[in-house]
Amino acid sequence: MSDTLLITGAQIEGDGPSDILIEDGRIVEVGQGLSRHGARTIDADGLVAIRGLVDLHVHLREPGFESSETILTGTQAAAAGGFTAVFAMPNTHPVADTAGVVEQELARGEAAGYATVQPIGAVTVGQKGERLAELGAMADSRARVRLFSDDGSCVWDPLIMRRALEYVKSFGGVVAQHAQDPRLTEGAQMNEGIVSAELGLAGWPAVAEESIIARDVLLAEHVGSKLHVCHLSTAGSVDIVRWAKSRGIDVTAEVTPHHLLLTDESARGYDARFKVNPPLRTNEDVLAVRAGLADGTIDIVATDHAPHPEENKCTEWAAAAHGMVGLESALRVVHKTMVEDGPFGWDDVARVMSSAPARIGQRPDHGTPIAVGQPAELTLYDPNARSVFTPKDLRGRSSNTPYTGHELPGSVRWTIHRGYVTLADGQVVAAEEVGS
Repeated sequence: MSDTLLITGAQIEGDGPSDILIEDGRIVEVGQGLSRHGARTIDADGLVAIRGLVDLHVHLREPGFESSETILTGTQAAAAGGFTAVFAMPNTHPVADTAGVVEQELARGEAAGYATVQPIGAVTVGQKGERLAELGAMADSRARVRLFSDDGSCVWDPLIMRRALEYVKSFGGVVAQHAQDPRLTEGAQMNEGIVSAELGLAGWPAVAEESIIARDVLLAEHVGSKLHVCHLSTAGSVDIVRWAKSRGIDVTAEVTPHHLLLTDESARGYDARFKVNPPLRTNEDVLAVRAGLADGTIDIVATDHAPHPEENKCTEWAAAAHGMVGLESALRVVHKTMVEDGPFGWDDVARVMSSAPARIGQRPDHGTPIAVGQPAELTLYDPNARSVFTPKDLRGRSSNTPYTGHELPGSVRWTIHRGYVTLADGQVVAAEEVGS
């Protein structure tokens, strides 16, 4: 149920301060000295108002892997992180490769009510890379899928990749590639380099990512279709995407918060919380992806939120699963790496974490400016707070975060989705109090 909300004194994406009045799920007034009898008032003095965050790359694990996460718990984590929309990757069980599965995910997201859940469809049947999935049926379904990916696996066959790019072009879709040459990464455990050699762990070379991106941008140019590069992680990949954009190729790219902050030095303790795919790279790569995000080569930040049960991470490195959770910490990590230590203002944060991912994912109801007539999708963030990240900051079902013990700036205080509150003064609203 939508509330009448009056937010007072917020700094709208760095400008400020202004009041924001919300009724029936939309922003109806923006200005100073606003009032409305009976409205629920939120004192936002000292808080930054950002358009609701949009995550183009999330693993919600449902259906099939509910011991790791569910659509309900995953979207509660999203609300805690300031997100109002998440795009769910298809590596579920069953795989989201049919209209029936993506419509089921859409319905469960609507029932949970914490955020818009937009399913991503698989490129190939069962994500096996052998034949195309029902791309057209998923696009025509109630889920209106426009983004397709075999994330977790690479669409390694160039002919299958070409056919996928050609097919989605007919309805303006996008193929999002997990760029990993499978032959070059057999048995890989971490970034290939000095640290992997010293630890005796099999390396995941940068060229395994870069060679696939190079191939795919050329294929996208050849067929005139849209390509999105998932979780770009190397300096060489930044150079390839920059070159492709200079040629006018329709390519976009994302970087994760952990690739903006952490390096392969984190693996020295054999703590599997730092095991992720693609792996944490070198400091030179971290600086390159930050520069690429700053100059627009990399379009967005996406979390690759990948929950796992404790038994899959609290084990020896070689046996542990890849992945880390990231919804609750993403904005704070971007604050640290790109605002506190970098060139970003809050309008830049809104661009890479809201408007650009909504545009790539073709959700015009998200990522819109905080202005009269626009949907009420908002995040209120305290930029002056600072605290050590702990498991108590997590709201999802799994706790495989790499940030435990890290001091991070900022605090997400309020999240507003479709005009109602999902996070109130830092606390996730109870499930029975939210809903579509």
